[in-house]
Amino acid sequence: MTKQLARDGTLETTATGYRLTYERYLDHPPEKVWRFLTDPDRLLDWLAAAEIDLTEGGSVVLRWQNTDTEGNSAVARGTIIRLDPPNLIEFDTDIHGLLTWQLDANGDGCLLRLTVNHALPDEYLAIVLAGWHAHLDFLEEALDGQSVDWPNWPVDRWEIHRNRYAGMLG
Repeated sequence: MTKQLARDGTLETTATGYRLTYERYLDHPPEKVWRFLTDPDRLLDWLAAAEIDLTEGGSVVLRWQNTDTEGNSAVARGTIIRLDPPNLIEFDTDIHGLLTWQLDANGDGCLLRLTVNHALPDEYLAIVLAGWHAHLDFLEEALDGQSVDWPNWPVDRWEIHRNRYAGMLG
């Protein structure tokens, strides 16, 4: 079953859980977007503090700077399982499943496709969908020179997406 959730998000049920897919056209060349997907200094602008051994088989650690209502923040640990600079990076993580970031040149910009394969409990779907949606919004802003002020991150934007996705999931 595939369910369209938003202009750039789909949810598909798989044998092992769910596949979330987002597509965004970015008005920047793949090489620039690649830096924001792989350079720890750029990743902090929109996603998380990162440690990356940018080799196939290399390790990835992502430490989210935003916190939940109890003051917890997430840390994902994983391994790069596919790497084709500047078009594809895929890593398997302990808490976010299999993340595939694919870039395809398109005119002066590129199409970014993020696929998340995860065995999520149903009650977390809207939360995770909203999280990736918000981070992709932050990526677009970071590419244009802005960065998230993590101590004061715009939680209200995430809440709007979470409520919208929860409504779509029924």
